[in-house]
Amino acid sequence: MKPLLTLIALTVGLSLPAHADIWRWVDAEGKSHFVDTLTPIYTWNDEFGKVHYSDTPDHEDAVSVELVWQSPGSLDEADESGDDGRSGEGYAHPGETAEDRAEREAAEKYYCKRATEIFESYLNAPRLFRSNDAGEREYLSEEDAAATIAETKAKMNELCR
Repeated sequence: MKPLLTLIALTVGLSLPAHADIWRWVDAEGKSHFVDTLTPIYTWNDEFGKVHYSDTPDHEDAVSVELVWQSPGSLDEADESGDDGRSGEGYAHPGETAEDRAEREAAEKYYCKRATEIFESYLNAPRLFRSNDAGEREYLSEEDAAATIAETKAKMNELCR
């Protein structure tokens, strides 16, 4: 009798869906993907514009994607919900209260707006400069200005995802 109960318990246990934390990441085209592991994911575009994904940085241009906690549950539930992660429910960090979420989202909005303002001011400036220790302007070369604008654009994109 004991082996029969063990077999029944094992069969029932294997038939239950697995529940874990679900993580979401968004590809370069804005499509949401769901995973149930925190294994790093890397992405890059090849010379033909094709997007590649891997769990190892197999390419010199590979960048790690940001995994955002989506919800507890199973991958099947995440796929069936059709949730793109942008709705009000489910887009939170583990242990985050509604108040914490509102505060975080307000801060994210502020930093996005500020980074956008800085980027646009750099684009509209006749010349970019830095102040030296004496407070005097040191104008940037065209190459340095282009690098500064590119860095600022990357930071703005990071903050305004």
